[in-house]
Amino acid sequence: MRDESALIVRHAPPGPATAAVLTLHGGQEESRRTARPWQMAALRMHPVLRAAEATAPQDVLLGQIRYRYRGWNDGDPVDDALRALDELGELTRGAPVVLVGHSMGARAALRAAAHPTVRGVLGLAPWCPPGDPVEQLGDVRTVLLHGDRDRVTVCAESEDYVRRARAAGTPAGLVVVRNGDHAMIRRSGDWHRATAETVAQLLRPDPAARGLAAQACAADGAVQL
Repeated sequence: MRDESALIVRHAPPGPATAAVLTLHGGQEESRRTARPWQMAALRMHPVLRAAEATAPQDVLLGQIRYRYRGWNDGDPVDDALRALDELGELTRGAPVVLVGHSMGARAALRAAAHPTVRGVLGLAPWCPPGDPVEQLGDVRTVLLHGDRDRVTVCAESEDYVRRARAAGTPAGLVVVRNGDHAMIRRSGDWHRATAETVAQLLRPDPAARGLAAQACAADGAVQL
């Protein structure tokens, strides 16, 4: 494929960016077809990014990660995410980043959390296959939102992922969206509000900040919406 930027900037602050929020859309398990910005998986993240923008300070850069392919394949979206984070680091001089991924994009975000600029990860209806690694998360604050009516990815696998991440020392939590589906259409307002509030908390440097993210990382590891 042609060599193009893995980073799409949607909002660049007038001055130096103090932080950044990047979204990663979903995809397929296997596909070498070219990913396009007008595909439904990519369009689904537009309201998610708008929700994050509603509570993010004006000096926060907002953007998307551009995939080369539609599929996970052998971890291609992770490579794209790491390239985008490197590009972003050059633009912002290493400003901290919150990654917001849906489905396959959430899996890629969790894998890319080892990048030194990543401060937090929010996974929406994440794809967390059994045995996926958690060690790369380190102390990156991690929140997963999963609908209990999801028929594409499995909420119980997100629960297991969070348990393993917490056991490894990561401040991680799970928010179960009652009656929530994979496409985030059912109870969309709750998905977007939770996204906005969680991103706002993850952007803060204080890991003890109160709010949804802190609740999600509470001792029981789950919040019911």
